[in-house]
Amino acid sequence: MRCLLLTALLVAACSKGPDADLPAIGEARSLAAEWALVNEQAAAGHVTPTYARTMRAKLREQLQTSLGSLTQPKSEYGNEVRSLLAASGDASPEQLRAHTRALKRIEDSLESA
Repeated sequence: MRCLLLTALLVAACSKGPDADLPAIGEARSLAAEWALVNEQAAAGHVTPTYARTMRAKLREQLQTSLGSLTQPKSEYGNEVRSLLAASGDASPEQLRAHTRALKRIEDSLESA
């Protein structure tokens, strides 16, 4: 009986890996894309500085939540999220989109595995 319980625990532990992090990776990718759009619109003068600042703060907060929900925060995708959090608020849209593409690549590779 103990052996069966131990086996069940090991199987459960194995299921909490990168696959379990797919929703958080997708969310982080979406947040990075939204941040790029906010910065693009701010640079073009289409949104107020207050709106841009508020959106950036909310996006950072949500990215922090995504990072905290990862089962493997020291992974490649965890590093991408930390890089996003380290970026300046007015980072170039292209810099933010590079993180978006990296997270998409990771997400796609995990989904196809």
